[in-house]
Amino acid sequence: MNSKMLEERKKKYCLTDGTIGFSIDVAGMDFKDEDLNALSAKFADAHKEMIRIESGEIKNPDENRKVTHFTDRAVYPGTSLFADIQNFAEELRTGLIKGCTGKAIENAVINGIGGSALGPQLIQNAIRGPYWNELPAKKRKGFLRIYFLDNTDTAELKDLLDAVELDKTILISISKSGGTQETKNNMIAFRDIYSKNNLDFAKHSCAVTMIGSELDKYSKAENWLRVFPLADSIGGRTSETSVVGHLPAALAGIDFKSFLQGACHMDAWTREPDFRINPSYLLAAMWFIAGKGKGDKNMVIVPYSDRLILLSRYLQQLVMESLGKEKDLDGKTVHQGLNVFGNKGGTDAHAFIQQLNDGRNDFFVTFIEVLKDFINIPIEENISMSDYLHGFLCGLSNALLGKDREVIRMSVREMNEFNLGLLIALYERAVAYYAELVHINAFHQPGVQAYKLASKSIISLTKDIQVALRSIGQFSGTAKELLAKAGLKAQASEAEGILAKFAENSSLRKFNGFKITREWNDEKGWVYEITVL
Repeated sequence: MNSKMLEERKKKYCLTDGTIGFSIDVAGMDFKDEDLNALSAKFADAHKEMIRIESGEIKNPDENRKVTHFTDRAVYPGTSLFADIQNFAEELRTGLIKGCTGKAIENAVINGIGGSALGPQLIQNAIRGPYWNELPAKKRKGFLRIYFLDNTDTAELKDLLDAVELDKTILISISKSGGTQETKNNMIAFRDIYSKNNLDFAKHSCAVTMIGSELDKYSKAENWLRVFPLADSIGGRTSETSVVGHLPAALAGIDFKSFLQGACHMDAWTREPDFRINPSYLLAAMWFIAGKGKGDKNMVIVPYSDRLILLSRYLQQLVMESLGKEKDLDGKTVHQGLNVFGNKGGTDAHAFIQQLNDGRNDFFVTFIEVLKDFINIPIEENISMSDYLHGFLCGLSNALLGKDREVIRMSVREMNEFNLGLLIALYERAVAYYAELVHINAFHQPGVQAYKLASKSIISLTKDIQVALRSIGQFSGTAKELLAKAGLKAQASEAEGILAKFAENSSLRKFNGFKITREWNDEKGWVYEITVL
């Protein structure tokens, strides 16, 4: 695409809201007016379905749930829940709420996974930056340091425990269902560690969960510090504008009301039925046309701002968990989805841009620019550090367009709460609208449930193997031989993985009734030695 043609297209395909300084430019995508016109009926039908979402109809039929994140955030600032969270954060900041030893709370650990962690991590990094926890209390104005547990990995837990003082720390466990295993594991670990240190875990624990959930019942029975309710009509990956995002943000002094105002501003704009002047609809249309309605091209997200480095991870879940579906709404096998990957500019130029420029043309890239600098750093006469970043963005964009690669560009005035809310709302509606275009349910996740069920069978086998190792007596042999001796019906490869974990952790774990080690044998492979205790 030559520069003259691109400039002409920008006049039609660049949408700008001058009141807030936001723009989205899709002129660099490979489409014609006829492509859009041919889809007009499909776009109109999708808009009708978006109206149904906001009118309160059931739009997650598999779970028989409404989808209310678009409408709830408009009224949330006026609720008692919003006020309760703001008051709770202020009481922690000023020391009115103290830990069980009478010391002020300085640290908050956000214990969640998926949408319960990615959104809070994104807003924390975008607004407070990566070094917030290293600032002294005076510079933080007494607001808490924010840490995250978002897996069931002991390394993450150990690293956190090495960094915080337990009696100055609260644990915020966030789980909509209340039974998310990764979150539950971390909660149990924290509970037991507090107990071993003779600390009252209940005075250091909060929950965000649905009323009546397993976590809700447990936390209330144990008299935890606070339990905040989460609506069942808000999914994890669309929960950042709810209490899920609010509580961690408030603890760090982030202006969540402004964040919601930004989201609501975008919501008002993207309720426009005409896809040509609706930024979310236009964005979804580009995805649809580029991928031929089947996700044939990957989505590359490149924000030119270090503060937005987590945006691509956040959008991976929002886009891929929402759109990666085997069945459509009629039960037909369609295998829909959009792959998302990304980095940050201009780091990207030293990471994967070589492939984008010269490799497979199987993607479209979205550049997001933050115009206002945090500080001015002169590099040479009349040229600042950020001028180079802008130059790298434009240079890369032009180079890709010169190779007939597809490009979308967005810009916001500055990195603040309002504009982050704006971006999240833009993509939330684009994802929901795209799902209607390809006739799938964007609000369930059967693939995630499938892996959870499969994981439970491995945990069951882990328990069975431990029982077997206690009962078979002295033993030396391979995993396959052990299964045969114990009479267990399982894949040898699955047993091998469990036994390897046991053996490599024999110095850390005390197994009931046996000890296990392993040695490599060139003929047999791993040979396990079982010693009865």
